[in-house]
Amino acid sequence: MSMYRQLWLAIIISTLIALTGSLLASMLSARGYLESQLSIKNADNASALALSLSQNNPDDVTVELAVSALFDSGHYELIRIVDPMGKTIVERAAATDNGDNIGAPDWFVHRLPIRPTPGLAQITNGWKQFGTVTLISHSRFAYQALWDSVLKMIGALAFAGLVGGYLGSFILRRLKKPLQAVIDQATAITERRFVTIDEPKVPELKRLATAMNATVIRLKSMFEEEATRLEVVRQEANCDTLTGLANRSYFMARLREVALNEDSRGGSVFIARLAHLATVNQVLGREAADELLRRFGKVLGYAALTASDGLAARLNGADFALLIPDLHSPKETAEALLEQLGREAAGFLPNRTTTWMACGHFLRGIEPGAVLAQVDTALASVEASERNGLCIINMSEEDDAPRSADEWSKMIRRALDNRWVRLVSFPVKALSGQLIHRECPLRLMFDEDGEWQPAGRFLPVAERLKLTPQLDLAAVALGLDDLESKPDLCGLAINLSAASIQLPDFRTQLLALLKQRAGTPRLWLEVSEAGALTHFAAFRELCLALKNTGCQMGIEHFGRRFSEVGQLHDLGLDYLKVDASFIRGIEDNPGNQAFLRGVSTIAHGIGMKVIAEGVASEAEFATLSGIGFDGATGPAIRE
Repeated sequence: MSMYRQLWLAIIISTLIALTGSLLASMLSARGYLESQLSIKNADNASALALSLSQNNPDDVTVELAVSALFDSGHYELIRIVDPMGKTIVERAAATDNGDNIGAPDWFVHRLPIRPTPGLAQITNGWKQFGTVTLISHSRFAYQALWDSVLKMIGALAFAGLVGGYLGSFILRRLKKPLQAVIDQATAITERRFVTIDEPKVPELKRLATAMNATVIRLKSMFEEEATRLEVVRQEANCDTLTGLANRSYFMARLREVALNEDSRGGSVFIARLAHLATVNQVLGREAADELLRRFGKVLGYAALTASDGLAARLNGADFALLIPDLHSPKETAEALLEQLGREAAGFLPNRTTTWMACGHFLRGIEPGAVLAQVDTALASVEASERNGLCIINMSEEDDAPRSADEWSKMIRRALDNRWVRLVSFPVKALSGQLIHRECPLRLMFDEDGEWQPAGRFLPVAERLKLTPQLDLAAVALGLDDLESKPDLCGLAINLSAASIQLPDFRTQLLALLKQRAGTPRLWLEVSEAGALTHFAAFRELCLALKNTGCQMGIEHFGRRFSEVGQLHDLGLDYLKVDASFIRGIEDNPGNQAFLRGVSTIAHGIGMKVIAEGVASEAEFATLSGIGFDGATGPAIRE
């Protein structure tokens, strides 16, 4: 039984006990008072009758007439006169009344009998004793008065009880609100959501809330301090110290992920070379050269920030790179970058060549080394011209994909209408080898006899056409169908698009779907880190709404924006999937090992699982155990 109900029950019981005790005390007091009054009345009336008869030379006839006249008034239960020898001269007694005549119920009369003391007086005739009067007044009037008094007391006490109950309820409601806030805070902590509450005015609850708030603040502070430390470790391991851009190893890991990931559709790579850096260093000094490099990095970093999931890097002393996934026409971006970079360098190298650039678009499946080699060859041809220039290459021909948005829209809608959709699955296993769940990306077929297309083929276009909510709901429905048809399956993970979660209608439809289906507790839903942090308010609302459904909620591709991890403390996430770019070559990267060990410690401290993405070798898999990961997925994780 809840505390609120126990308090309410205690108030009811205590009120009933108080009312019952008050009623019983009042009834007994009233009965005693009525008995006393009747006894006095009996004594007075007996004395009056005896005095009246004594003054009129009483005889038997006179006495009988006087007694009959007095008894017939109806106020007496018994009048008896006996002579000095004990012989009854006259006796008049009333018949036994039932409850209706008395004016009170029989049970009331039997439980609370009124027994007044009979009145006694001596009748004299001159100096001689004539007889003794015994007089008892009728008690039906007393019972009626007592019953009426009880009814009034019950009414008054009931009214007082209702008023007390209302006041008690009002007080309990005031107590319940802060108490519920404390309970909700404790519940949130068990769900890995660290929230603070306003301190209530009730002293006891205030002390409790203060202690819990202090605990939450301390945990958040520890979380933020550790996150800040790990961000420094991440930057030292993956970033260039001068410009703050990614270093070569991290850039190559990301390029490999974009080039070889099954759900990728390729992208574009840019390489910019700062001309005559040694001249700047010799003529203007090292500080000027460093400033020029920082300005170059700032231009490329801004370009990466404004692109979708872009990454800028410094490959070596004078070479910079930019990777933009899903960018199929790099010409416009390259020309704008060349102009901005030339403008930044012009002040350091007036009237001289400042910037050489090459770029190219690649499709999924090409080796990242081949991508860089081809772009670097193009860059060498630009450098040979000895003037600012740009070379654009195309490393593979586009397939026969539909070109217009209208055609794409028709094909995607037709696939959904005809249910040409399915899930493919990849195992996600614990380091012990046990299956955690299966990761299930969506596939579409554009015609009845066509090939199943990976998400990288259609998802970028679907996002532009605002069709991702239909695709995501279809994927979730397929996942739930699998879970319900396969009771032994431990779980399925479905990715939700960032474009979908920011729509209130989608969140409402998803919540309704999950509440209707039996497989929901074994469903794992995940959103990419970039999508979750870009649309954080919508993602937070989704996480809190899904807590009551029983499904697991997590973030994939985690770590690229680790500096913003402090926002995640009150979401109650269940797991993190660390981006493959941090896993690539982890066995030979002590910096990333330290970073990911800290990530695991933080995550485990608040009850989250940590899973590695894109594990490509046994060496990478073996290293994960030493840094505290719970599971892994990728090419090296087989059935």
